[in-house]
Amino acid sequence: MPDNTPPASGAASRDAVESLIRRGMAARREDRPDEAMRHMKAAVALARFGEDPLALARALHGQANVERDLGRLDAALQLYLEAVPLCRRGNDPLVLAHTVRHLGDVLREMGDLNAARRCYAETLALYRADPDAPPLDVANAVRPAAILCEALGEAGEARALWREAGDLYGRAGVEAGVSESAARLERLG
Repeated sequence: MPDNTPPASGAASRDAVESLIRRGMAARREDRPDEAMRHMKAAVALARFGEDPLALARALHGQANVERDLGRLDAALQLYLEAVPLCRRGNDPLVLAHTVRHLGDVLREMGDLNAARRCYAETLALYRADPDAPPLDVANAVRPAAILCEALGEAGEARALWREAGDLYGRAGVEAGVSESAARLERLG
């Protein structure tokens, strides 16, 4: 007998979507991409039935991250492009900043440096406008902006961004980020 139960709605649906996203993120951290993809696709499917644009945006972002891990940049790009306008409808500027940053990363990896620059500028403006933005999140946004400036031959701007990234990574207690920033600064002279 078919199950004619309607999908969960409201808070129950949002909780189920978040649970699937958490499971997908855990599988991703543990290098189980097939499992991560299953959870993220299920989260997206469930979120499409809900009325919470941020839940759908987070699910799309999660699936895009797995696509990117698998080297499928075109698929990741499409998912991020769908997620960003949903983030704009929500009321969480940090979720928007995080999603736009990942969109910028994919655009940079695909060689669209001007579009990536616009994404990074928006991301940094959003993070810098929020005094409660976690230093690690901000550092993780400053870092690719610095990489982009290096690629564009903008050494002065790259140096300023690497100094900022190093400081933020230090505040977040991420020694690898501090070390990378110092090494990049040394190389830039």
